[in-house]
Amino acid sequence: MSDSELKATEPPEQTEPTTAGPVPESLTNAEVKALLESSKTIAVVGASAHERKAANRIPRWLIKAGFTVIPVNPSADEILGQKVYRTLADIPVPVDIVDVFRPAEEAAGVAEQAAAIGAKALWLQLDIRSPEAREIARKAGMAYVEDSCLGVMVNELEITK
Repeated sequence: MSDSELKATEPPEQTEPTTAGPVPESLTNAEVKALLESSKTIAVVGASAHERKAANRIPRWLIKAGFTVIPVNPSADEILGQKVYRTLADIPVPVDIVDVFRPAEEAAGVAEQAAAIGAKALWLQLDIRSPEAREIARKAGMAYVEDSCLGVMVNELEITK
């Protein structure tokens, strides 16, 4: 499905994120683009079954862009037609990016879990920042992005699978 077809299928406020937020100085836009182009599987920690929440809209957009999205939520069995895993450690396949929709206070713990499963990158969504998570990601050799919407970056950089 082309980008124009994606945009035409649903109202923009439901499918197309609009505010990316800052990408940290540690990754250039070219590096973010390379990361996204080389990634296929995204685990979404804090994915939501509530359609109006960003933690549902962004994963839905990522699926439409062609990514394999694996929801992680201890309170759900299925989100967006996908099996939900309770923790990152429960996921039986390699994960490229761990996308975090949890409070900043939880980011370091998620970073430790992401490092433990060998994820390539840790991405904290818009308005989520964590020096502790950044340091854990750095030590684990993961790419790190904070305070930025993954869905918007995928859209802005025209990433499709």
